[in-house]
Amino acid sequence: MVTPKAAPTLLKPTRSVGIVGYGAYVPRYRLAAKEVARVWTGGKGGLPIKEKAVPGLDEDVITMSIEAARNAMARARIDPTELRAVWVGSESHPYAVKPTSTLVAEAIGAVPNTQAADWQFACKAGTEAVVAAMGLVGSGMGNYAMAIGMDTAQGKPGDALEYTAGAGGAAFILGPAEESLAVINASYSYVTDTPDFWRRPEAKYPEHGMRFTGEPAYFKHITEAATHLMDASGTSAKDYQWAVFHQPNTKFPQKVAKQLGFSTKQINPGLLVPVIGNTYAGAALIGLTGILDEARAGDRVLMVSFGSGAGSDAFDILITDKLEARRDLAPKTLDYIRRRTEIDYATYVRYRGKLQMK
Repeated sequence: MVTPKAAPTLLKPTRSVGIVGYGAYVPRYRLAAKEVARVWTGGKGGLPIKEKAVPGLDEDVITMSIEAARNAMARARIDPTELRAVWVGSESHPYAVKPTSTLVAEAIGAVPNTQAADWQFACKAGTEAVVAAMGLVGSGMGNYAMAIGMDTAQGKPGDALEYTAGAGGAAFILGPAEESLAVINASYSYVTDTPDFWRRPEAKYPEHGMRFTGEPAYFKHITEAATHLMDASGTSAKDYQWAVFHQPNTKFPQKVAKQLGFSTKQINPGLLVPVIGNTYAGAALIGLTGILDEARAGDRVLMVSFGSGAGSDAFDILITDKLEARRDLAPKTLDYIRRRTEIDYATYVRYRGKLQMK
């Protein structure tokens, strides 16, 4: 006799948890999608985004994570030694063997009495760290934990990914709900083994499974995670003022929003991919920072990430009256987006180390 599967349940910590600080970072350099097309297709074909952010020669996941973490600390207004965890999710950690998280923790003054770890799950590595931070703070093991999603631009020269693979991300400090700028009411995670995107050890660039990347991977997982969360919470799209979905390009998040009943107005503040590209592990999280920069007390936000391989984390978030007084304590996401220097393809190749000479 087969035992019936239990109905999906929400992930809700024993102690209510929320976001006490947040911060974004986007490097200043921009590569226009039309410049990529000029080099590889003679300027022909449609463009999935307008431009993407590119890290400078002195920037990587560590340096960008430190910038975002410092912004989050400025808004949280806590002593860094109070952080019981510093977790960094990324697809592009600078070292194969050496954690990003310990360097970030050292730079912000959180060491040595803290837990540190690097997280992986493709583009949802950042939200995976957020779920873990919810559990740590919600269990009472610590009052504060930092979760970061950050990536650099990855894409094989000439590949479709090169048009959209951007750089940037965000950091969030989770703490007790009563101190929070936004309370996380609940989360829900949905995963399967779907081979849509991967990178083997020693491989420089990721590969993608073409027909698997859309319906079986992105749309299936986001809609399932979002639907389960809303069903269990007794909500629908009309109960949220804002929504943010993982944004590998411009069309996917717009399409999935429509499928779930959300309007363009609800997703626009968080839809940043047209001007900074797909920031992978930071994509959903940096979209949330764009919303937090505009939201008001009482607003409700749905955030759903997606990570290839594949899985989604969905979050129901309620903005509190503490947000408005804190958001101007650090640069806003749009401040970084507006601070831009356009580069050509040759400069991009040099900055990203795509031209290797032996």
